[in-house]
Amino acid sequence: MPKSARKSVELGALDDFVGFHLLIAQIKVFRDFEHALADLGVTPASFSVLEVLRTNPGATQSRLAHAVHLDRSSVVPLLDKLEQRGLLSRRASTTDRRNNHIFLSPEGVSLLDAAMARVREHEKRITARISGAEKKLLVSMLAKIGS
Repeated sequence: MPKSARKSVELGALDDFVGFHLLIAQIKVFRDFEHALADLGVTPASFSVLEVLRTNPGATQSRLAHAVHLDRSSVVPLLDKLEQRGLLSRRASTTDRRNNHIFLSPEGVSLLDAAMARVREHEKRITARISGAEKKLLVSMLAKIGS
């Protein structure tokens, strides 16, 4: 919220709530992310899925959903979209027919590489007002809250 607007409106108890400040930060972070990656068609959720798949080739949908903290009903349509774009493939498990193993395609790796460069610049922008030590502390605290 711009400082001029914030000074004219009292936030009451909201100003003391971690959740409120996380919400405001998330909105700003997601707006910047979306602006930086819109032409690639990459969202925060799809970027997370692609990166987890890069580091965990063959992960199942369940493991992937758990890793990115999305429920299965959200992950399946996201995987469908990424598969339709040719960014990944699903292969039936040879040991458990209920599971699919997911792999990035070469196109998925290329897109992720392009996105990663932009995400690194995005990270620089959103953390420009804090020190390296503050960033490490923030990540640590957010990880505690999220665990």
